[in-house]
Amino acid sequence: AIVEQQGAPWGLGRISNRQKGSTTYRYDDSAGNGACVYVLDTGIETTHPEFEGRATWLKSFIDGQNNDGHGHGTHCAGTVGSKTYGVAKKAKLLAVKVLDNAGSGSYAGVIAGMEFVSQDYKTRGCPNGAIASMSLGGPFSASVNQAAAAMVSSGVFLSVAAGNDGADASRYSPASEPSACTVGATTSTDARSSFSNFGKLVDIFAPGSAILSTWINGGTRSISGTSMATPHVAGLAAYLNALQGVVSPAALCKKIQDTAIKNALTGVPASTVNLLAYNGA
Repeated sequence: AIVEQQGAPWGLGRISNRQKGSTTYRYDDSAGNGACVYVLDTGIETTHPEFEGRATWLKSFIDGQNNDGHGHGTHCAGTVGSKTYGVAKKAKLLAVKVLDNAGSGSYAGVIAGMEFVSQDYKTRGCPNGAIASMSLGGPFSASVNQAAAAMVSSGVFLSVAAGNDGADASRYSPASEPSACTVGATTSTDARSSFSNFGKLVDIFAPGSAILSTWINGGTRSISGTSMATPHVAGLAAYLNALQGVVSPAALCKKIQDTAIKNALTGVPASTVNLLAYNGA
């Protein structure tokens, strides 16, 4: 059955309507149930009421830090699956802290986090599949891309941020890993966000400018970045798996592309896909 959330954030309205400007989020009530979404970030404030007890702290790769003392990870998790601000409102949200409370981390920590997810999901109980949302990046690194590819080949769908450099995503990791589903950002007027990276390695665009979601200390905040676009696609992946059955990560990224709204976006270079994430509802 289709549910309609009135007065939803613009990004949720956008991914569930063919035209821009809607604040009604339309979605099937399966809502990502049975899918596990790992958020590799600064952590998740699991006690935030918006998560309704569906968020679990799994592991920190930052010494001495076992909570989200920043907010970025809680915001991203809220876009994946919070009650009000989330795409997949019944998904399990799993915190893997690879960024510290200042919002930075090391590639060694990010790689360790990806290796952990590759193993963890096999015994986690995720009948509708495992999805990783990674709103992070840095300079090109073959070892980071290799770890991302290994996680995908283990069966985990990976949504990654294209980056906020206004440049070609091929220069950054893990955005440049071909087997990841790499996400660029858009505005509420269907323009590529000015900061969003682009190029042949971007797979899909999603709302990323002025995105309202959960924040630490039980709060909310509106922020911008390809970091905000990425969890829209991770939530959509969970949603489609729960609704239509689990498919491989490669098939799921292709399904997201095939379902997307085509040629609606301005400011997208010719060499970059003009595809806006859409749930088909």
